[in-house]
Order: sequence, then structure tokens, then C-alpha cells
Amino acid sequence: MKRRDFITLIGGAAAWPLPAGAQQASHMPRVGVLLAEDDRGMQARLEGLRQGLERLGWSHGRNIQMVYRFGEGKPDRFQPLAKELVATQPDLIIAQTPLVVAAVRQETSVIPIVFLDVSDPIGAGFIANLARPGGNLTGLVTFEAGIVGKWLAMLKEIDPALTRVALVGNRKTTAFDYFLRAATAAAPSVGVELIPEEVVTASDIERVVESFSGMPRSGLVFPPDTTTVLHRDLVIALAAKHHIPAVYAFRFFVTAGGLLSYSIDFVFAYRQAASYVDRILRGTKPADLPVQAPTKFQTVVNLKTAKALGLTVPSGLLVAADEVIE
Repeated sequence: MKRRDFITLIGGAAAWPLPAGAQQASHMPRVGVLLAEDDRGMQARLEGLRQGLERLGWSHGRNIQMVYRFGEGKPDRFQPLAKELVATQPDLIIAQTPLVVAAVRQETSVIPIVFLDVSDPIGAGFIANLARPGGNLTGLVTFEAGIVGKWLAMLKEIDPALTRVALVGNRKTTAFDYFLRAATAAAPSVGVELIPEEVVTASDIERVVESFSGMPRSGLVFPPDTTTVLHRDLVIALAAKHHIPAVYAFRFFVTAGGLLSYSIDFVFAYRQAASYVDRILRGTKPADLPVQAPTKFQTVVNLKTAKALGLTVPSGLLVAADEVIE
């Protein structure tokens, strides 16, 4: 579904009664939404948000106005878009990814901000603690650090010969150290050597993957990271070219040809975010709304890619998979 069609769909959604006490008759609440990228799965996520809002009695054009801005995967656009969105004077802003949240936070310390696709909000300085965030931000944690242990275990399960794994990411666009600490702690129990590899550009990604191509029994872990997401086609192509097994934090890597992923159910998470919108518009302060940890996860395996790499997917991993691409 194209973005223009999606916005039209929202505008034509069935009307719900106005939530009691949620707004004055002369004011329709406005919710700004700033997204880093209109990526391959974003429309499904936004549909989850719309469904969540409708279940709570909010319908775009009837008793709430949704204002969207898309960064188109270009970080240099995030700050101007944040400024533009704040200028519309929304009652609340939904911000996706750490870079976008930082941009919005720079523009306002008053408007409530609900963050999504953020893994380490404390380390990023967005909140004081998970139970009582403080300030004007709250939201959902996308990945807790411990998920790295699962990524390493999955790689070892699909390729028991692995002895070393690189954690690949950009410190400027992801909570790299947050994941690195957890990965370093988990690696010995999995039986692999953990090697941190920082990347900033496409050339860096090529350098890292190509260097590992000369090391037998090696694998790659790609945590959530704007840089590697923007260069995902290159990442997938290089892993295939050099026959290196890799695990990813997003399903769309696997549907595009990557080996396997383990991540949260993003549609479910965006549906959950509607409860924050509802409670804040009804008067609850973000500082009083605890940040939620992820509760629903998905495993996706690409059998075609596994075969190309000469790997046999264990039956246990196939049974546990929520989606198998053949």
C-alpha cells in the first residue's frame, strides 16, 4: 500500500464517539508522527497504530488529527522535519528511532513525546528510568540488551562450526555499546569469540564483511541500526557473496534475502503505542507513564538462503519460526 493511499484510508476510517473529557468542543487533538523512513514494513506498523487508536475511540478526521512527516531515510532531514512538526503545535508527537527522538527533543521540552524503535532510552538520555521516565518522554523499548544472546545462539544453532561473530553497527545511529556489553557477556556461553566492528559508511560495511570472508567459521550480527538499515541491500548482497551467515534485527532483511532474524512484532508494538496516545490526550503526564518492554517476538528463516550457504536449518529452529521463506 502506498503512503498516499494509507493516509486516505485513515481519513476515511469509520467514526467513533468522542472520548468523554478528552477535548474541548472547539479543539480537535493533533498528533504529530515523525518517522525515520517510510520503509517496507512501515505501512503495516502504521495500520497497527490506527487500529489501536480506533479501539480506544479515536478516529482520524472525526475526533483526532494525525499529522505525518517522513524522513525518507535521510538523517539530515530529521531536524528540519522535527522543527516543522513542532510548529504545527501538536498535542503529542510520536517519534521513531533514536535520531528522530533526539531531533524532536531538541525542538521541544513541553510537548509530550512517545518514542518507538528505541532500544536504550536511558543511555540515550531520553528518560531517567523505565518506571518513572520524568520529563516529557515515554514509550516502548524496542530491543532489550539481552536479545543479543538470542541472536548469537541462533547463529550457533544454524552453523555449529562458528567460532567468531562480529557485532556490526554505528555508534552514532544505534545503541552500539548497549548491545556490545550484552554480546560480550553472552559470547562465552555460546562458544564464540565476539568481535565489535563499527561502521559509518557503505565502504566500512564492505570492509568488515570482506575481512570476515577470509576467516572461516565466522558469522555476523546486525543489531537495529539506521546505518545498516539504509544499506540493507548491500549488507545482504555481501553476506551472500562471501557465504557468511548473518542474523538480523528486522524481518525485512530476511524477506529480501538475508538468512534469519529475531525481532519484536512491530505491528503489535505500534498498536500498543496507541494506549500512550490515549492516556496522554486524556491528561496523564508522560513522566508518569512507565516505559514498556517488548512482549511479542518473531523468528523468520530464509530456507533458500540457508541452502545457498550450505547450511541445514535444524528442525527445532524451523518449528520455532513464525515465518519460513522458501
